[in-house]
Amino acid sequence: MTDTSQKRSLATYRRRLRERGMARFELLAAEGDRALIRSLARRLAEDTPDASRVRELVSETLSGPASPKGGILAALRRSPMVGADLDLDRPYEPGREIDL
Repeated sequence: MTDTSQKRSLATYRRRLRERGMARFELLAAEGDRALIRSLARRLAEDTPDASRVRELVSETLSGPASPKGGILAALRRSPMVGADLDLDRPYEPGREIDL
């Protein structure tokens, strides 16, 4: 692509893509997933309700369901160790003498 008209047209094309909010990506995937990834990218590039639905479904699938606030505290309260009087104090031992 040493021809300046080719460089100019490519730069113009990429500028128009940026103005539309589009970006180019390079990724590594299994050869068998090429058609799937391309069709997914093509669908997500559209500005349609169907594209929004696919985007939401993929995002939810990858991130999993949103955990409610305070989930860790609720899990600790359900623990079978709740109410067990455990003695978690450890005896103090000064350690051993090391001769350097």
